[in-house]
Amino acid sequence: LAWIGWRRGAGRRGVGWLEMLRVVIAAALAVTLNQPEWREIFEPDQRPVLAVLHDVSGSMETEDVPVEKTAKASHQASPPTTTGAGRAQSRAAAAAPLVKPEFWASLAQRMDVMVEPFSSAETPPEEATDLSLPLRWAREKHPTLAAVVLISDGDRNSGEPPAAEAIRLRLAKVPVIAVAVGSETWLPDVELSRFEVPAFAVAGKPLRVPFAIESSLPRDETVTAEMEVVETGEILPVTVTVPAMGRAESSILWHPEAAGEVTLKLRVPAVEGEINTANNQLEAPLDVRKEQLRVLVVESFPRWEYRYLRNALERDPGVEVNTLLFHPGVEGLGEGRGYLKALPDEAELTKYDVVFLGDVGVAADQLTAAQAETLFKLVRDQATGLVFLPGLRGHEATLWETPLAELLPVVWDAAQPRGYGSLTQGKAVLTEAGRASLLTKLDDDEEESARIWANLPGFQWYAPALRAKAGSEVLAMHGTVSNGFGRVPLIVTKTFGAGKILFMGMDGAWRWRRGVEDRYHYRFWGQVVRWMAYQRNMARGEKLRLFYAPDRPRSGAAVTLQANVMSLSGEPLVDGVVVAQITAPTGKITSLRLAPAGEEAWGLFTAAFTPELPGSYEVRLSSADAGEELVTTLTVQGVGKERRGQPARPEVLAEIAQLTRGSLLRGVQPSAILQAARQLPEPEPIERRLLLWCHPLWVGLLIVLLAVFWIGRKAVGAF
Repeated sequence: LAWIGWRRGAGRRGVGWLEMLRVVIAAALAVTLNQPEWREIFEPDQRPVLAVLHDVSGSMETEDVPVEKTAKASHQASPPTTTGAGRAQSRAAAAAPLVKPEFWASLAQRMDVMVEPFSSAETPPEEATDLSLPLRWAREKHPTLAAVVLISDGDRNSGEPPAAEAIRLRLAKVPVIAVAVGSETWLPDVELSRFEVPAFAVAGKPLRVPFAIESSLPRDETVTAEMEVVETGEILPVTVTVPAMGRAESSILWHPEAAGEVTLKLRVPAVEGEINTANNQLEAPLDVRKEQLRVLVVESFPRWEYRYLRNALERDPGVEVNTLLFHPGVEGLGEGRGYLKALPDEAELTKYDVVFLGDVGVAADQLTAAQAETLFKLVRDQATGLVFLPGLRGHEATLWETPLAELLPVVWDAAQPRGYGSLTQGKAVLTEAGRASLLTKLDDDEEESARIWANLPGFQWYAPALRAKAGSEVLAMHGTVSNGFGRVPLIVTKTFGAGKILFMGMDGAWRWRRGVEDRYHYRFWGQVVRWMAYQRNMARGEKLRLFYAPDRPRSGAAVTLQANVMSLSGEPLVDGVVVAQITAPTGKITSLRLAPAGEEAWGLFTAAFTPELPGSYEVRLSSADAGEELVTTLTVQGVGKERRGQPARPEVLAEIAQLTRGSLLRGVQPSAILQAARQLPEPEPIERRLLLWCHPLWVGLLIVLLAVFWIGRKAVGAF
């Protein structure tokens, strides 16, 4: 086409140069469409790095690696530390040869081998395992990372899932050679998994300490657990049969005689074939106190239930009783030792641990609506226990128009406010919850306690309760009478706000004295008072009171701190600054500011924290508005994140290896590990590509040539 154009232009020189420029531009465009590049190849100027990451967390101390197999496989490295012929060694000991520099000496000519331990970023670090953290460290620390050798049992319990970091390594073409150490099956082991020592005990009162034993043995095992009082040397044994691959729960009864700080130690002897005996012992501190609980009994008429209840509480040396007896329709109130002339005011009511509300209602000569609301706030915010003791006069029916209706744990039959009476005695039957509850224990043995309940004298009146409300727990129900909802509930418990509530729907507990005097009657009401007052007395001062839920905290579970704070004038503090400093067993200090429990909170402040480790936590509660500081110890039960004796988890390591296109080696196989490292490809050279076809200079050159061609055409046409 250029030739034809030149001939048509009469062969002029200018036209010839113009047509030659046309050919050059067309050729440049053709080259551009083929996307030319300038490629440069550079050999790496840094040696590749092989990162050997070995797990040093607590689970690696599990002894489940056979010594003989490791010794045979470790012919290229120094032999591991043995624990005896035919025995097992720890996972850390089995992996020890792989972390020695001489083991990787054969790879020194090809790459730099960096051996680094890992566990977690927590405190202490060895009590948790984070598999994502070492992979990220290796990727960020070594720009020329060629591969990773990950030596672990796969037991991860902290940090982010390692899959995300494994995908990043895959994008960077860094394979992971995972070495799974440890047995995938349970070791023969008997473990003390639970030892629930309460916050405090009362001198002279029985203390029941529950515990649990778990077994991974293939057979039932009968063991004798022993609880030792370290300070006195007193030992209390109990025999427990632990099912094969199961769990057994039991308890030990102890009668502390003197007040003071003691340490309880529970241990289980090693059984035949057991490998790990480190988890056969637990211990916890206990504060034994001389108690003085304050109880308020409010009643209308001196019925038999009231008389015997008051006598039982007055004869309890750990209880101080005040009584308000109204005598409706009769001028004057009940008088005598401990009797009150009126219901105490709000500030004075906060000093009572338990309030018994008998056959009393809202009336001109009984309680007022304002007093009922005060009792409601007392339970909700001050953790005071409330016992409903309805009677055949039906005065309590008037309370259901007040806030106290929300506290009642049963649905009341408004059509029969005075309840039901009968000439024949009814019987209370314990539910499953009642048989297990410490509240209804009338004997230390559970079976004997159930037998005693079956033989107790009956009752001839019961309250008009239709059913238990949601969130309540029925401990006893009528043995024979039912309604449309099932058996009539008689003893029902409930928690509301910070307090506890008990509904006693039968007027016959005083009959339990027949033939045995105060044996069962005294024990039952004594247990009720102490059960309800337990939280309020966990830790208390003049103007500060601290309690928490659950009362037996476990590591890894949230604990709710609740504090009752009184102002300098003695009134419940509504708004103020309340701070708790919590010192963990590791020495780490955490500060929490407790907030009011609600807009209508009556001196109640709350906050939550999660203890990560078992042990003793010091809690220092302070408030400038109260002018007082309270220091107590919170004992957290449970085991740490790193549990010795658990099976290895090679499936976690297999996922990492698969995502990075690496390999998984089960067990310490030195020759196989070295072979996998030698088969790693040589590092690829660095290639740089300069894209000429889209380079700004190339584009500019094309524009310039086109501009010259256009101008040339005009110039040739002008001449």
